[in-house]
Amino acid sequence: MWIIASFEPTSLFSLRPANATTSGGKTLVTPTPYAIKMALLDAALRIYGQPVGSVWFPFIRDLQIAIALPNHLTVINTFVKILRPHKSGAKDTVGTGLEGPMGNTIAYRELVYFAGLVRIAIQPNHKVKKLTEIPPLLDLLAQIHYLGKRGGFMQFRQVEEAEELPERFTKLNRGSEEPFSIHGLMQLLDDCGPKMTFAHADVYDGKNISVGKPNGRILNPIILPYRLTKSSRAYSLYEYSGA
Repeated sequence: MWIIASFEPTSLFSLRPANATTSGGKTLVTPTPYAIKMALLDAALRIYGQPVGSVWFPFIRDLQIAIALPNHLTVINTFVKILRPHKSGAKDTVGTGLEGPMGNTIAYRELVYFAGLVRIAIQPNHKVKKLTEIPPLLDLLAQIHYLGKRGGFMQFRQVEEAEELPERFTKLNRGSEEPFSIHGLMQLLDDCGPKMTFAHADVYDGKNISVGKPNGRILNPIILPYRLTKSSRAYSLYEYSGA
């Protein structure tokens, strides 16, 4: 059984790849399984509290995730002004006589415009021993307000159930033996490792979370069925090319 939720983007989307540096400006064109699961966990913690959310975490961690993006999406290339710490200590950069640790600089950024609804499908893949370990997925999906970087707001629209995953969807955490098309847009997406615990996901716990390890975030290359149709120095337009 797949639970399919539809979201309408109300702002531009941006999500830096897991292997990028902090100054990297490239973006993925889709929310990753890790981002979606952390959004579900965030909703669980906000509504039901940490004791309940920590019990639900293994169930959320093992969810199967699929996505259906709009027929057209545009990656916008831009430059923004950001604050960055001075490498050699505090400086008076504006000539006021006051020194500060931060200075202005210019950074390259990419933002994604979705021309339509973003649909997310989830399927349980965790064997539970108690009913208390099963979270109310319909309620949690309705409480997701943004995906990707903070500010990538999404408006929840509706939710439905399906016995089989519709053909329009692409599995984001497919098995290594499942076939995939070689024609499309490749994205390197992160997901929760099979041995990741709530302590690893809890930013206040202090436990380190590594990339590429079972107890951290694992990386999976995914081919999305999109082709580049137009591009310039300011944008790249991708169109759905079929499964």
